[in-house]
This record gives sequence, structure tokens and C-alpha cells, in this order.
Amino acid sequence: MTRQLGPGPADGREPRRSGRRAGDSGTREAILAAARAQFADRGYEGATIRAIAAAAAVDPALVHHFYGSKEQLFVAAMRLPVVPSEVLTTAFAPGGRDPRVSLGEHFVRTVLGVWESEEVRGPFLGLLRSAVTSEQAAGMLREFVTEAILGPVAAAAARGLGGPGQAPVAGAGAGQPAVAGAGAGQARPEFRAALAASQMIGLALTRYVLALGPVAAASADDLAVAIGPTLERYLAGDVEAPAGGVPGSESVSDGGSVPGGIQPPGDGSQGLGLPGQPG
Repeated sequence: MTRQLGPGPADGREPRRSGRRAGDSGTREAILAAARAQFADRGYEGATIRAIAAAAAVDPALVHHFYGSKEQLFVAAMRLPVVPSEVLTTAFAPGGRDPRVSLGEHFVRTVLGVWESEEVRGPFLGLLRSAVTSEQAAGMLREFVTEAILGPVAAAAARGLGGPGQAPVAGAGAGQPAVAGAGAGQARPEFRAALAASQMIGLALTRYVLALGPVAAASADDLAVAIGPTLERYLAGDVEAPAGGVPGSESVSDGGSVPGGIQPPGDGSQGLGLPGQPG
């Protein structure tokens, strides 16, 4: 009886494999290429790890093995050197700032510190310019900002991280945020987070894209001192709730809320030419 030689079954068919082995050459590149295509075609929200894995002919577990979360995969595909949610979570963590510095000033200085680094500025400007010139790019970036960035900012607002001199709320009990923004009729955290994002995106456009003289020439410290109080008010100060509330927000157990599809008017179309994406 002749014994079968080699790895294949007796009928000569190739053995079925769920994907490339972790050590195979080119696997990472295949995943990144598939991710760029999926993000471009489906947007950040519509692209899934499963679809990206299928396009790269690998098992979804291998995508998680190499890149972890979808946010981390997006960061790698866009060649961003930092994970925004990790930077913001660290900045807003208890003990993450000098108690003599207000939350707003700390927030501006933290974000500018990331933007000013050489390794971040190029990819960041590429994304920002794409969003300005293409509604498709704007839709995808909007989804990414909503899911990966506004979440930590809204959580900070929900915790009531006020700065020096923040007025306590009359009658605030144990476990309640002792900040002016916690009173009745005040804006929810997801609205505050969106206001903070509008301020910082506007700063990025005027400083880096338009290069508006005084803003472009100012130091990061000067901008943090000047803009910080506005961010402080957005996050923890007196901001009235918008009429009718904020569509798409979802309550969370701590009494705050998180962004849930915060979108400006538009058709939400997806797909774009991404920085570093072929074609």
C-alpha cells in the first residue's frame, strides 16, 4: 500500500485554511490594504473587522492579534502615530493634570502637544484637508471622531472634571458632580463633547490649514491660556441644554451619556481617498 506523502489529503486537494499564519510574510500589509479599502468604501462605522479580514483572506482573530481594536487598525491604516482615545483617556484620568491648571487649559495643551509633533502633523493634516475638500472624507472622519474621540471627552464631562474655582452646584449630594454644568436644564455630556470638538477642529483649521497669522504664530501655551476657559465652560460650566435634546445620545449608568451617532446635516455618504491610500 502506497503511503500518502506531503501535507495534502489523498484526493490531492489543498487543505482548507482559515487564513495566513501569523508569521507569513505580507500578512500585515494585506490587512492594512484591506482596511484602507474598507474604510474608504464603507466609512469608519460601516467597516467591520470581519469584512476587513475576509478581504485580506485571513481569520478575524488574526486582525485582532496584529492590531487589537478597530480604532487601532484605523490608526495604523491611516499611518497615525497615536491612538486618540488613549491620549484623551490618559489626559482626563484622575491625577492626569496639575490641579492648578484648569481642565480646559489642560485639554488644549494636551491636544496641541500631539498635533505639534512632527510625526503626527503630516497624517493629521492629510485627514483634515481630505475632510474639508470631500464630503465622503468628512463622513468617515466624522464617524471616527464620534466613536473614538467624543466618547472620552463626553465621559470627562459626565464625571464633572471641573478646574480651579469651579462653582459647586447647590445641594449636590455624594457621588454627584459638583460643577455648575450639572444643574437642571444644563446640556448633556455628548453635547458638551461636540462643542469641545468644534472648538478644537476650528483651531486646527485656522492654525494648520488656513495658517491664520496670529493663531499660527501663537505658542501652544498662549493658545491654551486663551482658549482653555471656553473649553472649561463647554465641558463643565454653564451650558444650556439644546431644545429637543441631542439626537442619538444614549444614557449610561452613571447618569451621563455617550455620543451615539452625533452627525451634522448631510447624507452621511462614505468612502474617500485616504492619506497614504493607493489611487
